[in-house]
Formats: sequence, C-alpha cells, structure tokens
Amino acid sequence: MAPTASFDFEGSVAVVTGASGALGSAVAERFDAAGATVCAIDVVAPDDEDALLSAEGIDFREADLTDEGEVERVVEEIADDHGGIDHLLNIAGTWRGGDPVEETALETFDLLVDVNLKTAFLASKHALPHLQEREGSIVSVSAKSSPSGGEGDGLYRATKAGIRLLTETIAAENVGSVRANCVMPSVIDTPANREMMPDADHDEWVDPGEIGETMLALCSDATAVTSGAAVPVYGDAY
Repeated sequence: MAPTASFDFEGSVAVVTGASGALGSAVAERFDAAGATVCAIDVVAPDDEDALLSAEGIDFREADLTDEGEVERVVEEIADDHGGIDHLLNIAGTWRGGDPVEETALETFDLLVDVNLKTAFLASKHALPHLQEREGSIVSVSAKSSPSGGEGDGLYRATKAGIRLLTETIAAENVGSVRANCVMPSVIDTPANREMMPDADHDEWVDPGEIGETMLALCSDATAVTSGAAVPVYGDAY
C-alpha cells in the first residue's frame, strides 16, 4: 500500500522492535521511506529477500528483547553508532488465546507477558535516557480488546492493557521531554491472520502499512501536543 501522507524524518533515528514480523517490517519500511535511519531489532533475522535487508536506510540488529542485558547492549550500540535515538516503536508482540484461565498453561502466560509487555518495558527503559536528550517519542502497540476482559483471550488482553498503562505512565513521568502513545489495532491484514481465519472478510482488516502511517503521525510534529493517548487503528475491523 502506498503512503497516504507525507512525513519528513530526515536526520532522525528510529528504533523498531519486532521488526521481522508483518507489522514491524511495515513500520520499519514506512519510517525508512520518510527519511529516518531505522534500526530494526528482532530475535529472528528477516528472510534474505525481505525488504528490511535491502532498504538502504535500515540497520538490522538481532537481539532477544526479553533479555535485559541484550536490550541494554543493543540500545547502547545503536545510540553510539548513530549518535542518539529519536523514536522508539515497540512492535514486538504475539497472540495466544482459546482457553479459559483455569485451563491456560503457565508457559502461555509467561510467553504473553514476556513478548507483549516485558519487551516494551525493557526497550523503553533503556531507550528513555537517549530519547530524553532528543525530546523524542515512543509509540507502542496495545489492542482494541485491551479496555475490557473477554472470553478466551483474557491473558492477551491483560498484557495489552498493561501496554496502555505503561504508555500513560511514561507520558506522565516525561512531560516536556518524551511523548508516549500507543495504537490499538483489531485484526491486522497479515498472511498469518489470513491463514488462521480464511473465511473472514479480509477487506475489513487494516493493512499494516496504514498502522505504520499512524505511528509516523504520532512521532511527528503534527501531534506535538499528544501524549498518553491510546489511538484506535482498527478501521472497519470491529
């Protein structure tokens, strides 16, 4: 999908976590197209044919974002190599559901907390000192379902609610220095979701690039007075 708005991020450094996934790669490509130097991080390297490896402005780093030592290392390396950090996009995440609480394995709970919430906490923790120096921004990924509990995927919702509260906390603690917001997608139009739900109306789903456009806007001067917000990005995917 072609960009629908024009942004100029020339001279800025954007860190994108979960960059090998469908949403993360789309966000990285959007920031690259807008002129940013993009540092893309994931525990899994992108495929050889992936645009992340061929785009001139994207610097891919492999790291386990649930390991604080690795997060601290990769963030410091990025700041040293590129002179600082202006934007952090916390995209790393996963979904698990289908079982009630009493039937959910501890391993599933640990996975959701680690991948959805711990990665955002650690990346934010170690990026914040650099973002504070540049009056930067953080945009994380919550979910449309996060404001309430629900049958079958309550633990996923709980971690995404945690993202909203983490976002509000960072915004409150960094008034005047770092803006923090999050987006709330519903079903994103990815190959994995199409495979999981082949009979759904895919036309109602939101393209990952469209979410990337909103994240660009939330990091831009156009939203300079916006911080602590949870922004819906689910279009017709109710």
